[in-house]
Amino acid sequence: MAGPGTATAGCLRRRGRGAVSPALGRPAGGGSDMIASVRGRLARRESDSVVVEVGGVGLRLFVSRRTAERLGAEGGQVDLLVHTQVKEDAINLFGFDDEVERDVFEQLISMNGLGPRMAINILGGMDARELAVAVCSGDIARLCTVPGIGKKKAERLIVHLKERLLAVAGKQEAGPGGARQVIDDLRSALANLGFKGAEVEQAVGTLQQRAADGEQLEALLPEALRLLRG
Repeated sequence: MAGPGTATAGCLRRRGRGAVSPALGRPAGGGSDMIASVRGRLARRESDSVVVEVGGVGLRLFVSRRTAERLGAEGGQVDLLVHTQVKEDAINLFGFDDEVERDVFEQLISMNGLGPRMAINILGGMDARELAVAVCSGDIARLCTVPGIGKKKAERLIVHLKERLLAVAGKQEAGPGGARQVIDDLRSALANLGFKGAEVEQAVGTLQQRAADGEQLEALLPEALRLLRG
């Protein structure tokens, strides 16, 4: 049970149009960017969430298991990016260690039938970058290692999110600089997905001619991922 001064996800109640949410001091309406980030003291950990104390107010944020493990000991300072879910009867906060995890989460919840709590559980079972690699390369077997994802759900993830996660990985589309720009963007996208050094250069080198022939980032990135996972 939340102690005094703790604003739980379920306790930030909407009080009608134009009302102010308790403790937050801002209108209760709004979208997913209502609260963009939180910095404060890690007050405690719970089974599926953490409480971060900010200015004497404890905010409960649902986080993935992997993010929770990276936050360090209770009492330390933490910085989390936030996705805010505004519902009819509550405001739920979801915290993320970095932009990639947040971006992948937001793509996951864009799918029909896949809610925020399920998305957080998926990210607890697989690092966000690894998930993007598995989806973009069509690796059903890898996706099925995540608790809660069976073959049908893995296939849906690939069909619905492959193009979107390519955009998350690439961060930017190939510009007007021709093949060199495409190769630079490919190298950057692979780095964003956690690949480094010689393995990246080998994959990029293999695909340089295809870039010179006019293929763009969205076609080359899945090929690079297949090479790296092979």
